[in-house]
Amino acid sequence: MTQFDKSRLPSRHVSVGPERAPHRSYYYAMGISEEEIARPFVALASAGNNSAPCNTTLDAQADAAQAGVIQGGGLPRRFNTITVTDGIAMGHQGMKSSLVSREVIADSVELSVRGHCYDALVGFAGCDKSLPGMMMAMLRLNVPSVFVYGGSILPGRFQNRDVTVIDVFEVVGRYAAGACPLEEVHALEKVACPGHGACGGQFTANTMACVGEAIGLSLPNSNMVPAPYTSREQIAVAAGAQVMELIARQLRPRDICTRAAFVNAARVVAATGGSTNAALHLPAMASEAGIDFDLHDVADAFKSAPYIADLKPGGRYVAKDMYEAGGVYMLMKTMLAHDLLDGDCLTVTGRTLAENIDQVTWNPDQKVIYDVATPLSPTGGVVGLRGTLAPDGAIVKVAGMHRLQFEGPARVFDCEEDCFAAVEARAVAEGEVLVIRYEGPKGGPGMREMLSTTAALYGLGMGEKVALITDGRFSGATRGFCIGHVGPEAADGGPIALVEDGDTIRIDAEAGTIDLLVDDATLAARRAAWLPRVNDYGSGALWRYARTVGPACKGALTHPGAREERHVYADI
Repeated sequence: MTQFDKSRLPSRHVSVGPERAPHRSYYYAMGISEEEIARPFVALASAGNNSAPCNTTLDAQADAAQAGVIQGGGLPRRFNTITVTDGIAMGHQGMKSSLVSREVIADSVELSVRGHCYDALVGFAGCDKSLPGMMMAMLRLNVPSVFVYGGSILPGRFQNRDVTVIDVFEVVGRYAAGACPLEEVHALEKVACPGHGACGGQFTANTMACVGEAIGLSLPNSNMVPAPYTSREQIAVAAGAQVMELIARQLRPRDICTRAAFVNAARVVAATGGSTNAALHLPAMASEAGIDFDLHDVADAFKSAPYIADLKPGGRYVAKDMYEAGGVYMLMKTMLAHDLLDGDCLTVTGRTLAENIDQVTWNPDQKVIYDVATPLSPTGGVVGLRGTLAPDGAIVKVAGMHRLQFEGPARVFDCEEDCFAAVEARAVAEGEVLVIRYEGPKGGPGMREMLSTTAALYGLGMGEKVALITDGRFSGATRGFCIGHVGPEAADGGPIALVEDGDTIRIDAEAGTIDLLVDDATLAARRAAWLPRVNDYGSGALWRYARTVGPACKGALTHPGAREERHVYADI
């Protein structure tokens, strides 16, 4: 067992010297020995709870990791943080809490580690915002860290086909259109989610799980393993053991997550047809490392990667299928072979990405991951847009779409509920551009996802017959001509605030443009008459968030990030 010198580790402040006798007394109260107190203290942060199946196995995995930490000579200390599960928060006011929870997760993990002077961190997350929140905390604290995804759910089976929760959201639209009986809705909802794990398609959770491996914070081929598989316990133990190796080497997250690593991660997102939310989370993570990497940098990386993983919602397969095909490293094998990744980036294995990939053999017989030489499409599954309607940018997922240009008259809604009601009443017309505004980070507040509305449109058969534009967000499960993160947002007086019913909007996802075809004089007159809206939140967490949050193109951040820090926690 490695012997560690605690004289440079944060835990010395609560465990070494006569003046720390009161602190040690608390550890003795928990049955911890003097020899154990002399070891490095390793935080095991779990986002586990019984709120949703995404999170139900996380505590058990965090507990399993204790064995790896002890084996490596450390003292494990487990604690929990919150999650807000998007599938349950979706389509109502609860979704305003989702993105805010990312900051609370990062902040709470930071505070627990700071307060107790832990030397390293293994983080366990399952649902959308908990993944970037946990990785943001790792980069902020910069202690040796390993990120572990709890794993995806297995697909449900309905009418002899694999289904996910997106099928349930879309059947609501079919029912509203009179295209299926209520009995079908009930039958599908009972089988779509058959057990533990996060949503199975390439939605936000699995997208950010891929990011964890691509950026080097997760063990190779660990994150696509489904949650119910017993091998997840072995992964947790291995993560606990590996973080002790990182302490010994003092290999930290900011050594691993360089700008090149962020470009790698963005390209993997595009190659998998991943969630547009990655364009929000990657800039936020980069800020924690002091790296400038905004929406436009993400979009530039997207442009250079082909779409090669045939995953839902744009494709045919789910995370379990990708795991069986060889996982994220199988995808990165063909990307590196075609010079689409920087193989020199370090990872938590202590080896470079290229060295890890060298241990993978390409499987030509699997059907999920295409060779870069024969992609599903030559450009990535996610595209950045910019133009007169979105000077600060916007984002759209094009994976699986048949139509990349759209022009039509605007139909404006000042909140998601009003648009959803119009869709449910079948009061939207083919060719319209639906605009949902005042749903941005500040204006919502909270930048809600719009899956209920987009899925209902698909259920009505209108998925690519209308376009939908918002300063809010879309779920990773969203498909169709749906453009989010429009900035500046309406609450800041961006052009989206000035759109009126009937204005022509032109979108070209191939050229990367989004324009409001209204003359400057008309827009100037509208701007002179525009007044900021007051939201419904005069106190509490959402009030505080609205007053501190920055623009979506920078990651919707609530603090300046590492560029303004005066000391790094890991060096106390």
